[in-house]
Amino acid sequence: MTHIFTIIFYQPILNLLVWLYDVIPGHDIGIAIILLTIIIKLILLPLSKKAIVSQKALQDLQPKIEELKKKYPDNKEEQGKAMIKLYQENKINPFSSCLPLLIQLPFLLAVYQVFRTGLMKGSLDLVYPFINRPESINVISFGFLNLSERNIPLAVLAGLAQFWQAKMMITSKPPVAVRSDKGSLDESMAAMMNKQMLYFMPAFTVFIGLSLPGGLTLYWFVVTILTALQQVFIFNKIINKDKKLEQPIVPVK
Repeated sequence: MTHIFTIIFYQPILNLLVWLYDVIPGHDIGIAIILLTIIIKLILLPLSKKAIVSQKALQDLQPKIEELKKKYPDNKEEQGKAMIKLYQENKINPFSSCLPLLIQLPFLLAVYQVFRTGLMKGSLDLVYPFINRPESINVISFGFLNLSERNIPLAVLAGLAQFWQAKMMITSKPPVAVRSDKGSLDESMAAMMNKQMLYFMPAFTVFIGLSLPGGLTLYWFVVTILTALQQVFIFNKIINKDKKLEQPIVPVK
């Protein structure tokens, strides 16, 4: 299994990075990483687009899901049937947002291995014969940034980018009045959990980023920014589409 992973994921990504490092004027590894990130993002674009649309659709459906929980508070079977019907009516698969992310996981692990050990002397033996293999990789980027060591500013930037991305995924809701009924309590708890996740994931990103090589943190920062920009584009497209559907049709006289 390790051999298959190396051939399909690790070796191609390593070779692409080395090739970019070779052809870029100045041989800057930071610029090579940014270009590598863009290329991988373009390859996985259909999958990430599907994941974003599915996640947004599930977020927009949350108010109706909360209504079903209120309607069937003590009957989990009827609640489950109603939710399945709701998903079918809106043509949403609740697991469709997870599958694209799982498919992207091997790419992330391969990039991690490349930045962790792939740029070390001796690891370049896996470079294809038709690609110029440098004697060593200069890990200093932009003249001052050591991407082989952990980098606190990059970790913080990655966390801020994660916060921006997560913020867009949360559907705005009006404040929930505190009442004693179970439905309001459930809705308040759901809002609280969403808020906790909004801050937990960026904090977790910073925490993990502080233990990773700067090259991998740079990759994570760039891919998060690109994903957030993709979300902006997709959300604006969905909003504009909805606005067009809501416009009344005026008969031509």
